[in-house]
Amino acid sequence: MKRVAWIGDTREVLRAFPVAVRKAFGEELMRVQNELDPTDWKAMKSIGPGVREIRVRHQGQYRTIYVANRDDDVYVLHVFKKTTQRTPKPVVELSRRRLRALEGS
Repeated sequence: MKRVAWIGDTREVLRAFPVAVRKAFGEELMRVQNELDPTDWKAMKSIGPGVREIRVRHQGQYRTIYVANRDDDVYVLHVFKKTTQRTPKPVVELSRRRLRALEGS
């Protein structure tokens, strides 16, 4: 089973979400750790190869952007509550920066 590596403040942001959302993300990340697809996801090619977004709907829309195409860990790049139909540009840019930093290490 792969470990989950929290990049930046992602873990703290997730902990501030409602309990039902945290539980849903925990279950989805467990699937990813076991090399299964989440139940509701989409590819985020605009951020980078292998980057995906887990989608959770609970009194709003919540997202986790991660990359798991490495042998070692599942890297959570960003966690946020979605308030617009499109993924906001600052979210995409922050996720790209975190992915580049990860690739540089």
